[in-house]
Amino acid sequence: MNVVISGGSGYIGRQLATGLVKDGHDVVVLSRRPEAKSSPGGVRFVPWDARTASGDWVRELSGAQGIVNLAGASIGSRRWTRRRMAELVSSRLSATAALVQAIERTPPNRRPRVLVNASGIDYYGDRGDEIVTEDSAPGDSFLARLSQQWEKAAQRAEPLGVRVVLIRTAMVFGRGALAFRLLTLPFRFFVGGPLGSGRQWFTWIHVDDIVGLYRLALEDGHLSGPVNAVAPDIRRQREVAQEIGRVLHRPARLPVPAFALKLALGDQAQLLLDGRRAAPAKAQSAGYGFRFGGLREALEDTLRRS
Repeated sequence: MNVVISGGSGYIGRQLATGLVKDGHDVVVLSRRPEAKSSPGGVRFVPWDARTASGDWVRELSGAQGIVNLAGASIGSRRWTRRRMAELVSSRLSATAALVQAIERTPPNRRPRVLVNASGIDYYGDRGDEIVTEDSAPGDSFLARLSQQWEKAAQRAEPLGVRVVLIRTAMVFGRGALAFRLLTLPFRFFVGGPLGSGRQWFTWIHVDDIVGLYRLALEDGHLSGPVNAVAPDIRRQREVAQEIGRVLHRPARLPVPAFALKLALGDQAQLLLDGRRAAPAKAQSAGYGFRFGGLREALEDTLRRS
């Protein structure tokens, strides 16, 4: 395949591009600063402006078999001021709109067959003990509304004859994954423990499996719509804390009260306090076999690599 990846210089994008190239596919990464990137063999970096469907990058879509859209400002890297929250939304919507407009300008017989668009498992909001599948209703938190808008922007490619898959991603466990490093850091200093009540359901996925699901979305012509990118072994957050402690041989007894997280992080605390018991129903129905479906094995692999 010839695959175009926007946002391909981020953590998931790098892992996906490397895997595709290793298997003999050609990969083009759309980047704002391609001159600053090191290009592994088989990956070509092309400059793009995510705010407009113009420029040389538009030609890269002609004849490509698939597009993966990962473009958007990082959710967890900076505090959510009002300005930052607006940036989180606009960076995703503008990039997705530019890609859809570029597809529309591509001759129908040269258009990519599939657009695989990132989204978040936060689409469902905070759902308590309800078991959530891809058919469940959306939530009403900031991240839920962001995910809904992002998905709606990507689905505008469907009338153009493009299959659209929406990858609703949980926290990624992987060496170099920022959120995972922050999650495990307190345990390394012997101050780890539950977050808030610890009763919230904690969704996660190993990096090998998030890459695997993107590959499945590119290759399986029958797969479309939302896909919950979560491992099947979903636990309450306090159980995850205990498991991290066991693997690192550290205590997991020091809880962080919800009010303290809200005071320190504001609205961003929903990343840690909101939970949903999401099931990977669609992935499993499509026959996907998780390489790291169990929490303990995923933690052991990731922390050993780290």
